Formats: sequence, C-alpha cells, structure tokens
Amino acid sequence: MADKHVDELSGVETTGHVWDGIRELNNPLPRWWVWTFYACILWAIGYTVFYPAWPLLTTNTKGVLNVTNRSVLKDELTAAKGAQKIYVDKIAAMPVADIIKDKSLSEFATAAGAAAFKVNCTPCHGSGAQGGIGYPNLNDNDWLWGGSADQIYTTISHGIRDPQDPDTRVSQMPNFGEILKPEEIQNVAAYVAEQSKQPVTTGNPAAGKEVFANNCAACHGDQAQGNRDLGAPNLTDAIWLYGSGEAAIIAQATKPRHGVMPAWKVRLGDTTVKELAVFVHSLGGGE
Repeated sequence: MADKHVDELSGVETTGHVWDGIRELNNPLPRWWVWTFYACILWAIGYTVFYPAWPLLTTNTKGVLNVTNRSVLKDELTAAKGAQKIYVDKIAAMPVADIIKDKSLSEFATAAGAAAFKVNCTPCHGSGAQGGIGYPNLNDNDWLWGGSADQIYTTISHGIRDPQDPDTRVSQMPNFGEILKPEEIQNVAAYVAEQSKQPVTTGNPAAGKEVFANNCAACHGDQAQGNRDLGAPNLTDAIWLYGSGEAAIIAQATKPRHGVMPAWKVRLGDTTVKELAVFVHSLGGGE
C-alpha cells in the first residue's frame, strides 16, 4: 500500500482528494463535536423509545410514555372548558341585561362573543363590525330594531327575514315603482334627501312631502324618524344602509332591496347568542 501523502507545510496527511492541484487535509473532527454527535444519536434513539415515532402499516409506535402534543392539547382544552363552565352555566341561566350588569360575567361574555363574531359575523359586518353597503354598522347608535341588549339578542336569535324562523324580524318595503309615478318618486326622494340635509338637485321637496305623508309616513313616521317596531329606518340622519343621495333613494323606492340575516340561535345555541349580544352591545352603539 502506497504511503499517504503528507502536506509539507502543515505536516498533516491529506485525504487523497485533489482538485486542480489543491489537496484536502485530513484533519480529524474536534473531540467535543464527535461526542456531541454521538450524544444526539443516543438522544434520538431514546426519543423513539419514549415517544411516538416509527410509522407502521395502519398506525405508529406509541412510545413508552404514550404522550403526544395532540393529547396534551386535548387535556388543556378539557381543563379550560372545566374552568369556563361556571361562567357558561351562569350566562345560560341569566337574561342578557343582567349578564351585562355583572362585571366578571360581562367580561367573559364579551371575550367569548368577540371570538364567535369573528367566526360567524365578519363575512357580512366586517372584522371591525363596521358593516358596508347592505350590511349595518354595529358600532353606531342607529338600530333598525332597537339597540338595547335584549333587542340585540332577539335580532341575533331570530334573524331578519329568515324563512326558517317563524319569529324572525319581518319588514317589507313596498315596491313603489309599481304604485307611484316616476315623478312622484323623484319628488319624494328629494323630500327625504332634504330631511337628512343632503343636496337636492332634481325633485321637488315640497311636492314630495305630500307623497311622503300619503305613502311613507305610516312606517317611517310623520317626521321621517323611523319606527323600530316595524324595522323602518330613520330617514333624517346621515346613516344609509343602501347608499345616500337622491339616486340611491329613488333606486330603493323603485325596487327595494330586502336583506336577510340568519337566525343564529338554532345554529349556535342560546348561550353563544347571548355572548354575541353582549359583545355587540359593548361596541359602543348599544343602548
């Protein structure tokens, strides 16, 4: 066997590998690194003995300890639910208004309601409950069906125009495009715009006032301030569900849009609905 080549400058044997005349020194690994490597191998073997590791045909080895992150999480969730039970049971047995009066219960219900809101309500009302065209802003104090805690609870429970719930909130604006002449609709739109301090550019507000009294006041009131018993909006403020301005008012009067909100009590249960009501009430617009 030929003698191994030794580097002349360092006196260290080379591996025999040569690249463009450059030889690789055969320096041994540091002993601390070698022992650390061996320790890691032993630790890995021990891990596969004590914890689930090796895949089998239909399952895997369970390990001596039979412990997994999933089982730990399950135990932690069970413990958390047990700790929450005292609050959940109280919420289930109390009216929403009384829950709000109890500081600890209110804080718990608000937190739980916020979580339920993110999962179920944000697709329509937005992550900040700010709403959008056709979807009410839940932060302000403009409520079609009332903003008290109990009224909010009822609205969430039974929804609005939900055909599956016999107790749902129901309001139906007539299609005035089939009842009134286009000129009358234009005039009443001008009158309504004037009541909410919007610019009037086309219709005749004076003529529209009479049209309003004969056709709209029954629901929206003589002063156009709405009627929560009927779900009729206040037409004198600056909050408009389907857009403001004469054109938007004409469009809604001619071919009204009627949004549908699901009845959540059957889907989520009474306790979660109460928590949602407490959370929505806490946003700042609740009465």
